[in-house]
Amino acid sequence: MSVQASKRLITVSDYHKMGEAGILPERRIELINGEIIEMSPIGSRNAAMVDKISNLFTHLLFRKAIVRVQNPIGINHITEPEPDIAILKYRSDFYKNDHPQPEDVLLVIEISETTLTYDRDVKLPLYADAKIGEYWLVNLKKEQIEVHTEPVGNDYQSRKLVNKNGHLILPVTGEVVSAQDLF
Repeated sequence: MSVQASKRLITVSDYHKMGEAGILPERRIELINGEIIEMSPIGSRNAAMVDKISNLFTHLLFRKAIVRVQNPIGINHITEPEPDIAILKYRSDFYKNDHPQPEDVLLVIEISETTLTYDRDVKLPLYADAKIGEYWLVNLKKEQIEVHTEPVGNDYQSRKLVNKNGHLILPVTGEVVSAQDLF
């Protein structure tokens, strides 16, 4: 008879306690489905795109929404990702007492140069299952943005590909943004 080893999943509460105790590595990590995942190093193209989008959206959404850059959002008791950008419902306290929860998140954006498969196969189902209404996956290599809307279960029912010459609609204001401004 063989015995299969069981995995102990880490809760968000455990994860935070580990961080407070100083036992987590200094590298960029996030909690996904109860497992501590080391994040890829940020390349210069990825960093530039995050800066460009956050700068533009901070200007366009000033006091209408919060542009959160590479900081945690709560998904459930075992998942706390750190998306490249999250657009949050505006709160004057800027979520200082707790990380935003799915109902606070209007849009999640992941910038992908080397993590496209992970962002599509792991992150997308997490965001859809949490009922986050809109998820943009920016493909730096192809200079395209996948716009995913209408979450049902662990997938999005609508997927639109926006090329560099296309346009995007900000979910908060309905404002049209040229994709070219992002690339």
